[in-house]
Amino acid sequence: MPAPKALSVALAVGLTLATTAHADEGMWMPTQLPELAKPLKAAGFKGDPRDLANVTAAPLSAVVRAGGGTGSFVSGDGLLLTNHHVAMGVIQYNSSPEHNFINEGFIAKGRADERASNPDFRVLVTVGFDKVTEQVLAQARGKTGRAYFDAVDAASKQIVADCERSGEVRCSVADMYYGTDFYRIAQLELSDVRLVYAPPRAIGNYGDEIDNFMWPRHTGDFTLLRAYVGKDGKPAAYSPDNVPYQPPAHLTMSLEGPKAGDFAMLAGYPGVTYRHRTAAEFATQIDSVLPRRVALFQQMIDTIEAATREDEQARTRYASQLQSLKNNRKRAAGELEGLLRSDAKAQRARDEQAMLAVADARHREDIQALLTGLGQGASVGERDLLLDQMAAQSQLLRSALLLERLRIESAKPDAQRETGFQQRDQALIEGVLKQVQRRYAPAVEKALLTTLLLRYQRLPDAQRVPEFDAAFGRTPEALAKALDSVFARTRLGEEGQRLSRFAAARDGKALAADPLLTLAGPLVAAQQRIEDERKTREGEQLRLRPAYMQALFDWRAGQGRAVYPDANRTLRVSYGTVEALQPRDAVQFDPVTTVAGIVEKNTGAYPFDAPAPLLAAIAKGDFGSTADPALKTQTVNFLTNLDTTGGNSGSPVLNAKGELIGLNFDSNWESVSASWWFDPRYKRAVHVDMRYLRWLLAKVYPAPALLEEMGVPKE
Repeated sequence: MPAPKALSVALAVGLTLATTAHADEGMWMPTQLPELAKPLKAAGFKGDPRDLANVTAAPLSAVVRAGGGTGSFVSGDGLLLTNHHVAMGVIQYNSSPEHNFINEGFIAKGRADERASNPDFRVLVTVGFDKVTEQVLAQARGKTGRAYFDAVDAASKQIVADCERSGEVRCSVADMYYGTDFYRIAQLELSDVRLVYAPPRAIGNYGDEIDNFMWPRHTGDFTLLRAYVGKDGKPAAYSPDNVPYQPPAHLTMSLEGPKAGDFAMLAGYPGVTYRHRTAAEFATQIDSVLPRRVALFQQMIDTIEAATREDEQARTRYASQLQSLKNNRKRAAGELEGLLRSDAKAQRARDEQAMLAVADARHREDIQALLTGLGQGASVGERDLLLDQMAAQSQLLRSALLLERLRIESAKPDAQRETGFQQRDQALIEGVLKQVQRRYAPAVEKALLTTLLLRYQRLPDAQRVPEFDAAFGRTPEALAKALDSVFARTRLGEEGQRLSRFAAARDGKALAADPLLTLAGPLVAAQQRIEDERKTREGEQLRLRPAYMQALFDWRAGQGRAVYPDANRTLRVSYGTVEALQPRDAVQFDPVTTVAGIVEKNTGAYPFDAPAPLLAAIAKGDFGSTADPALKTQTVNFLTNLDTTGGNSGSPVLNAKGELIGLNFDSNWESVSASWWFDPRYKRAVHVDMRYLRWLLAKVYPAPALLEEMGVPKE
């Protein structure tokens, strides 16, 4: 395996050369930004790039991970800005048929009226970012397969345990460059987060799936939350006595808006990208994974819509889950279309062949071993997707699986427990169990499990799992009988029943009998066996991929291409400009939209049912200080060429002076495939113009106190 130092040399070369490549490409670690001072300045950045290297100082200390996306503090009293769709779970959790905040919106009448989020919602404030490569790999060298995985895992857990010894932070170890470098990340974990302001669905999700991943857009995809802590200033569970969190920094909102050519920079927590994967993985993604995901997600969407059609309460309870599924389905479809459009499979294959032809001989044996082993995981891809979704898309079954696995893990010393089931994770597990009541309807869960298990029953024998066959049968008739029986008798739908078993499980004690828990026992045993197989494969990949990465970095440095780690849910920075889009011949889109587009799209019927107060305010034409001086009207959304992916939702967009000008919420259809393949011709990110947010809070659904708190005019 190449030494980490060798990669560092290649990385430095890559950074130097990247300055003449596409400045808009790259999800950079903050620590890399000082080396990008020249292209940053050339792009228009007016600050000191060295200030961007410190995650504990402004402006990056204001940027946080919020739920499954990103957020940023916009006041000294813990006011947090993120997307409407990132906070959808919070909005849905507080909604009912009588008070439907999804459709109607919500404005807290004061601090006392702010509504607690769902118990498993978290805001993570990064307070430390340190390289720990040698600590992680010291005991792994010389090992292979599962032993290599276990050594890395044990070292990472020890680093986390040492980091968390004070009890004030939550820590993790992030893998950069696929097993080459590792970083320790320390974060404050804020669990008392409250809903402050949410626009109505017809603003926050105007156009819904028709407009999703499309341009031009006219969507006010934002929500304001507030983070609270105990009176001692430390993270604490919800309490009426808690006080607003005082963040280390907060962003200042610009009073000026963006225009074509302006510098723009974005900071956030992108999910996962795969740009440094092998040609074989590109082929599997295009030929198998994405078509499978599109078909499965569509089936689940159809199932939920059919099962909730006549039940308003169930529709409300599954609104957040349904929106997530629709987004994931459309993303997978767009990714597939984009990769096919760019001929990414063939291009990546040619690139890899050329790379391997000149690769250092020291790396070739490991690279070949890596390529040979990748097919093992791909062969069970559909099975693993289905098993994952059975837990992810259910509430009671997931609860039973969680409880049984927690019981097993809690009987071990904490350091030996599986990640996600240690003592540090118990509060989050309890939160998951508590939120079930507002996200569950028995008929819907049975329908979803039926959809997933019928697909499972059609798998070839080589992908089948004996425990799942025994639990659910091998025919549709047996499946229906099994589900009817267990859901008729289980009591896990009662919060008290779940929490009493949680109390036993966290102590490693036997759980009170329940049909669903009886079912879960052998299923968890099967999950553990599958995990063991996966860990063996992952251990080999952790050992072998650094050789591939070294060859790839050497090759790309010679091409003058940007060098940055694939996204992995850690803090990253992208920079570029406000830029128009020409997706096809003779088609040109401006980079800024206005309220005129809201009126043009409005049909009065979902999903283009603009609220009456919004239409009235547009007709009145009173845009005050938020009107664009050149366009003489109110702007809504804008485009940049910033490098983003899923998880960047809610990321703040800053101008050259570091002021907040936008809120990232989407990409255009032509660039959905950018998680695998970056094409600067088409890659655009879609943002809410902060002037639109200010206007809505000033003129349409007024919240003058919030505008004052954010330090911007009330008019």
